[in-house]
Amino acid sequence: MRVLAALSGGVDSAVAAARAVDAGHDVVGVHMALSRNRDQFRTGSRGCCSIEDAGDARRAADVLGIPYYVWDLSERFESTVVADFLAEYEAGRTPNPCVRCNEHIKFEALLDKAVALGFDAVCTGHYARVEERADGTRALHRARDLAKDQSYVLAVMGPRRLARALFPLGDVASKDETRAEAAARGLSVSAKPDSYDICFVADGDTQGFLRERLGSRPGEVVDAAGTVVGEHDGAYAFTVGQRRGLHLGRPAPDGRPRYVLAIEPVANRVVVGTADELAVDVVAADRAVWFEEVGPSVRCQVQVRAHGSALPALARVRDERVEVELDAPLRGVAPGQSLVLYDGTRVLGQATVTAARRAGVPA
Repeated sequence: MRVLAALSGGVDSAVAAARAVDAGHDVVGVHMALSRNRDQFRTGSRGCCSIEDAGDARRAADVLGIPYYVWDLSERFESTVVADFLAEYEAGRTPNPCVRCNEHIKFEALLDKAVALGFDAVCTGHYARVEERADGTRALHRARDLAKDQSYVLAVMGPRRLARALFPLGDVASKDETRAEAAARGLSVSAKPDSYDICFVADGDTQGFLRERLGSRPGEVVDAAGTVVGEHDGAYAFTVGQRRGLHLGRPAPDGRPRYVLAIEPVANRVVVGTADELAVDVVAADRAVWFEEVGPSVRCQVQVRAHGSALPALARVRDERVEVELDAPLRGVAPGQSLVLYDGTRVLGQATVTAARRAGVPA
């Protein structure tokens, strides 16, 4: 099978490509250049897509003895992932850029181009498992190492693209095992720190990035009763559930911490309240992508954060819309987040959160 291995310059993608070679596939490595203004070096362990990363990817390909190319997808990345990130925050929602990158770049732009060039599949270093059924259909499952599981950010890809995806690290017991394998293979990235945070915000200052792109937009911070308790420089810089950085001029009457309850982009207001007011047990979502056939209602587990827990729930499904009733309240659910439905380790589907409320409260 002809396989295009996405080489980010990190240890995971290098070992995944090595395993694809060991499996007997005809492997070609490609590094995606996603930033139009790449720093020469990464800032600590933040970010990715730097010139340093491209060099590390090339050295890994040399060790593996596979052809290596760099594909410039920076314009596509800017017009989809970065533009969506800015538009979602500006609209008062909380996006997950890793989900959008998997949707628009790795399993759309990259995979579509690979297929057009005659490749059968794309191989990445994501931690997730693919199980093939007797009828040839495939199911997406959590990785063996639940601490590294990335099925949450992959769920947006859908079954058609899953059919052409390889995740060789899905059965790895731990990241330490991946690093040990890289060292044994002579891959220089074996001890390279993981990247984290948002790849196109290399210094980790998300609010600064938003302010630079969207400008200063002063407004009010109010409590649930509408009383002004502070000011902000841009409602787009806040997210539901946020506690730090509110800079409130008036303490709460009970002295307890306050959290962001809602962002009102039209009024340019941020609404704050108590932790108890954050709790919701009904979550609505749309733009659903399904891996499995589900009935009008299904018992499942749902996850709304990449590193969050999956909670038992009842999901009611209507085409591309889903409404989830959680067995127990959850705090800090924000519009724009990805909602992933699981049956044990198996991914059922994914949708984007549009609203969250307490049961009995009108939508």
